[in-house]
Amino acid sequence: MTTEEIRGWFAGRLPEGLFDDLVEVTVDREEITVIGRIPAPALAEDVSDAERAATVEGRIAEFRERTRGDRMKVAGEAERRFERKVSWGVECGDTRALYTHVAAPVMTRLRQPERRVLDLLVAGGVARSRSDALGWCVRLVQQHSEEWLADLRDSLVQVEEVRRRGPGAASA
Repeated sequence: MTTEEIRGWFAGRLPEGLFDDLVEVTVDREEITVIGRIPAPALAEDVSDAERAATVEGRIAEFRERTRGDRMKVAGEAERRFERKVSWGVECGDTRALYTHVAAPVMTRLRQPERRVLDLLVAGGVARSRSDALGWCVRLVQQHSEEWLADLRDSLVQVEEVRRRGPGAASA
């Protein structure tokens, strides 16, 4: 199934009023991450940044506990249907929080120059291990190449559409 079809399934399946808005459904081979918007707490304008942040954190924690049963039921259905784990998160005001998410191991073979980069990050205290250093590198590329990565994602959507219409596609 495509990301659009999976997003559509969640949009139709989520309990009415669970989120103010379904912000994002992200899909990869292991995981589906569902992020919804919840209402920000009403606060006076003169509230300190620390109090505002703590109030939002409390709102997110309350929502997580209150909706756990509903989210677990939907996740169970989705995991059977899509054969992927389901993770949840929310946006509340300017804050995004992920509750749970898969940390999938990735195996790779690196030549010495790449290993030396990872070892330098470990020696410099940027990362605890080569694995942590590799994750740091991926996040850095993601942060600094978002436009290019978005273009690549869009291209892959087009490739998938061409494959779906190609030879061997189911006849209508």
